[in-house]
Amino acid sequence: MTGFPQPSLRHLGRMTDEVGMVEHACLGIPRLDLGYCTDDAGRGLAVASDLGSDPDAYRLAAVSVRFLARAYDGGGQFRLRLGPGCRWTDDPPSDDAAGRALLGLGTAAATAPWPEIRAEALDLFGLAAAFRSGHPRAMGYAVLGAAEVARAHHEHVGARRLIADALDLLSHPAGDPGWPWPEPHLTYANALIPGACLAAASAAGRPDLAGSALSLLDWLVAEETRADRFSFTPVGGRGPGGPKPAFDQQPIEAASMVSACARAFRYTGAAAWAEAASRAASWFLGRNDVGIAMFDPCTGGGFDGLRPDGVNGNQGAESTLAFVAAMTQMHKLGLAPILDGQAACDGGRAVVRASRR
Repeated sequence: MTGFPQPSLRHLGRMTDEVGMVEHACLGIPRLDLGYCTDDAGRGLAVASDLGSDPDAYRLAAVSVRFLARAYDGGGQFRLRLGPGCRWTDDPPSDDAAGRALLGLGTAAATAPWPEIRAEALDLFGLAAAFRSGHPRAMGYAVLGAAEVARAHHEHVGARRLIADALDLLSHPAGDPGWPWPEPHLTYANALIPGACLAAASAAGRPDLAGSALSLLDWLVAEETRADRFSFTPVGGRGPGGPKPAFDQQPIEAASMVSACARAFRYTGAAAWAEAASRAASWFLGRNDVGIAMFDPCTGGGFDGLRPDGVNGNQGAESTLAFVAAMTQMHKLGLAPILDGQAACDGGRAVVRASRR
């Protein structure tokens, strides 16, 4: 027992029909009228593969890999959004969506407990591994999937080439020692950048670049810490000297930090990284700037955002996937939560401010 809630796919199971994972929810109710997104299929495939013993895991994985096959548009690109009536929207291709698709496909190809899912995922990953982007987060997601494929299939040419090209993009240092972040501002899923760089450097056997990634992650942990807890970059971003706390804070920030710090702990064995991972995961349990839990224990869903007066009580796919992924990491590592004196993991007592789309 780690003290973290047991990860469960039950809410994501309700969010998933025979077509795909519904993108948005009103409170805990899926918004079928707003359709499906390729990003969620990729992330959902990865999470379902990691939780293969969950009763909903196989169905979620099978639906997600089928959705990604349908979304694949050639040349490493994926259609972004499937609207009501199962018609693709006019949204342009998204590099982030392609990267997240590769994350899911690579994770499933390496770790899914079902041979047919592993085979389908590996075949589609091989086709889509031609994807390249100048956007570090898109390549970050893709390289996390490629690192999984390279671990399970050591000579996979597409995965190895993707790792090499991603490492070249992700390992460029910033020019300003006072602001070592490789962008003028922190934006979203920030810990993904050093976490993916560490994954690529480890897969490529580059301890020098792994050290640089760890240094950048260490800076980010300090930058996003307020007092004894994480105060994550708000949805609008934050630059040098930006105020803390700031809102809305998004679950994707906490999940990205959990993933990166857990990877750093596995790579180094240093207890400080385990502490940082646990502290980031505890953000979901109430160790945050408002002192309120970011999940609903009745549904298993994750709330869409932390506000200065409570939470956005909608439980969409991205937020729930972030919560479930973070709890999965904690149970894999066997780490205990770090809570404030009054913070507790009773999301049922949260003051919910629901925004309706």
